[in-house]
Amino acid sequence: MSFVPQWPVHAHEAADWRQQLHAFDEWSKEQFLHADIESLVAARADFFDQLLKALWQRFSFDANACALIAVGGYGRGVLHPHSDIDLLFLVHEDIKPDLQEQISRFITLLWDLRIQIGHSVRSLDECFSHAADDITIATSLIEHRLLAGSPVLTEQLELRLHHDFPWSSRDFYQAKKAEQVERHLHYHGTAYNLEPNIKASPGGLRDIQTISWIAKQHFNTQNDESLVEFNFITAEEFIELKECTEFLWRIRFALHLVAGKSEDRLLFDFQPDVAQMLGYAHNEQGENFSVKHAVERMMKDFFKVVLRVGELNRMLLQFFEQAILGPMTLAQPTALSADFAYLPLESKTHDSSSVRWQIVARHDDAFQQPQRILDFFLLIAEHPQITSVHSHTIRLLRNARRELDGYLIEHEHCRQRFMQLIEHPNSFAYAFELMHRYGIMARYLPAWDQIVGQMQFDLFHAYTVDEHTFRLVRNLYKLSHQDSEEFPLASSLIDAMEHPEWLYLAGIFHDIAKGRGGDHSQLGAEDARQFGQQHQLNDHATDLIAWLVEQHLLMSVTAQKRDIYDPEVIATFAKACASQERLDYLYCLTVADIRATNSNLWNNWKGTLLEELYRATTELLQQKDQKTFDVRQRVQNNRQLAMGLLLSAGFSVADINQLWGRFTADYFFRHTPEQIAWHSQNIMHVQEHQLPLVLIGDENNTGTTELFIYHHEESHLFAKVAAVLDSEQLSIHDAQILNTRDGYVMDTFIVLQRDGLPLSEARRIEELHQHLHDVLRKRRKVPSTQRTLSRRLRNFDVRTSVKFINLKNARRTTFELIALDRPGLIARIAHVFQELNINLVAAKITTVGEQAEDLFIVASNQQQALTEFERNTLKKAIIAALEQN
Repeated sequence: MSFVPQWPVHAHEAADWRQQLHAFDEWSKEQFLHADIESLVAARADFFDQLLKALWQRFSFDANACALIAVGGYGRGVLHPHSDIDLLFLVHEDIKPDLQEQISRFITLLWDLRIQIGHSVRSLDECFSHAADDITIATSLIEHRLLAGSPVLTEQLELRLHHDFPWSSRDFYQAKKAEQVERHLHYHGTAYNLEPNIKASPGGLRDIQTISWIAKQHFNTQNDESLVEFNFITAEEFIELKECTEFLWRIRFALHLVAGKSEDRLLFDFQPDVAQMLGYAHNEQGENFSVKHAVERMMKDFFKVVLRVGELNRMLLQFFEQAILGPMTLAQPTALSADFAYLPLESKTHDSSSVRWQIVARHDDAFQQPQRILDFFLLIAEHPQITSVHSHTIRLLRNARRELDGYLIEHEHCRQRFMQLIEHPNSFAYAFELMHRYGIMARYLPAWDQIVGQMQFDLFHAYTVDEHTFRLVRNLYKLSHQDSEEFPLASSLIDAMEHPEWLYLAGIFHDIAKGRGGDHSQLGAEDARQFGQQHQLNDHATDLIAWLVEQHLLMSVTAQKRDIYDPEVIATFAKACASQERLDYLYCLTVADIRATNSNLWNNWKGTLLEELYRATTELLQQKDQKTFDVRQRVQNNRQLAMGLLLSAGFSVADINQLWGRFTADYFFRHTPEQIAWHSQNIMHVQEHQLPLVLIGDENNTGTTELFIYHHEESHLFAKVAAVLDSEQLSIHDAQILNTRDGYVMDTFIVLQRDGLPLSEARRIEELHQHLHDVLRKRRKVPSTQRTLSRRLRNFDVRTSVKFINLKNARRTTFELIALDRPGLIARIAHVFQELNINLVAAKITTVGEQAEDLFIVASNQQQALTEFERNTLKKAIIAALEQN
């Protein structure tokens, strides 16, 4: 495999040089389909070596005055299609003006040829002065190659690098380690990003290069194989690292070709084409996959590779730390068992509670028997002082994992140990994290092995299935150990559970069947039942865990996509739960699940909905007649409590009763006593000419912004309000549209800013208040949406769907809408209602990644349910309005 360039005779023939560049690029694209990636990146570096040498000759540089040196990635002899070509022009201290001008013309020509270069012109002293101040420059000098010019200057550079490198091994290691920590923080410490950076994300190419740089500096070598020679890495680990590198190189090479520029972010825009180039769009039999499936296959392989890189990186950096900085402690190991011991680590404080241990294998056969792997994690659970694992022990664990013939669950002793772990109160702290990180969960449960790296091509699921499941289980642990103040209800429920391990098992199995096809909830429940039988759980435990897995979405869907103020909805949900025990477990599982899906999904409003559903269902389950919710009791309680609040504020019973005589029972059922008192006292103070009354606050302390509007009954007020809120960059999450008995509207909206936070800035609140007041008084026009789809949303195609449900109600029609979450969506829907003379009664707005999944309850102008003709007309109008662009 080679490309033979035909270099122009003269340097100034830029078009001919560009033609050679274009020809090589086309050759590279063709070769990518079948050539190995190591040869491709080396061939590109070699091509530019030849090009630069040819240009150097045509410029007739003085061979003794300057050296042209490749540094950085180019210095490693590796180039991707749009990688920068980093060059050092090494010159004498007294550089002559003629040479400066010659170098300037040389660089200008490279720019004219559209070659992306990074360059510096420095003497030896300047190189080392800059390197002493900047770790990046020092790192680039480690990897260098002479391309053309003075070998004498190059030898002087190499001698000084060997004898006078400006960073000691200790300082260089600490600087590179700190650099990596800071870089990982930028990506929230996880490789599981929807649009990962192939180079910079945790487990990416930069983590591999960090190992190489530290080794080359410490051992003073240009050779990556020195890691094996100096016994810092085994031959098998070196081959594994090389395989990971080549996989990431192949993705990066394809990404550059698809993007047509230097781009290391695997954006949604590029993922389908990159997957196609890498052969993920079809199987070995030539059968084609959908774009979504092709991307998910590619990303599954990617995430598996970055996990392996992260594992090797952590282990090798610890080896370097012990070799370069010395051992973490001079103390002798203290035995924990026949196979394992601990080393006390130095504490930065004198607080006895901050004692830290590192667990270490006492001999190389510590993991020889499968059950000893789980014994290792049991020791970690039993000794919370253990906060790290010795690097050599990590190596032994990796080797033992690799040598397993089957899965650990196949061994009776392992099943016993696993149940001991599940039942241990401390196992879901550090022990479970390590079992996930080092692939032991995947070697215990075959079903877990299938979900490692399993991602979904959407904006909703921010993590792979295994990472999401790990985060859910960790959330369950935190609910009872760390988050009790933030989630008091869930925390108290878990603390009161006799068997919290059943909740953890439900968490482990809730998504374990994703990616298999079919209903993952039902398939996961079957897996949970099989697990219960294998581990000799009693029937009650197995039934509860399987039910939780099968119904793990029930509470989330009911709270967010149903009208939880409808007694029929509460009764249906309570019937599905059937017992307080199931409800308690399901509530805790749901809270942990939503918070583990992505960092932006949870907000206080979701928490409020779940808690209201939980309390209403508990109330119903405690009634003798569980078929119907006691609406009258709720109305009476809310009125009594609100009356007390108003009386304490100085209002008279007569005035309150006169006002409340105008309100419907539905109003008192759907609002809390605090809301009722807030609305009532402001309505009693407002004068007719001051309408509309616009209130903005958070009377329920839910961490949201509540908007209340009291006004003369007016057609399609919702459409106007929705347009204003959209123009103010606010999202509606809930809407209650109620009328008084005498021609006024009382509309309540729950809104949040685009970042999921409530309005808190006084200026923004006043602007919203004034904007609404002006539009409703017809002093300002109703705003229209001008925003376009975001880059991310343009990569998804969500078909608009309208589904009518609960057709039994004679006065209300309920429908679900699924559509792309485009700007101004609710305002468009409101406009359709206005055009068709349809009144909105209530709405629940839910965004699931790129997808809007909303519930609307509507009525005709005569306050009746829609006829079949009206439903069909509404459905067609909504689809037309949302699909027109």
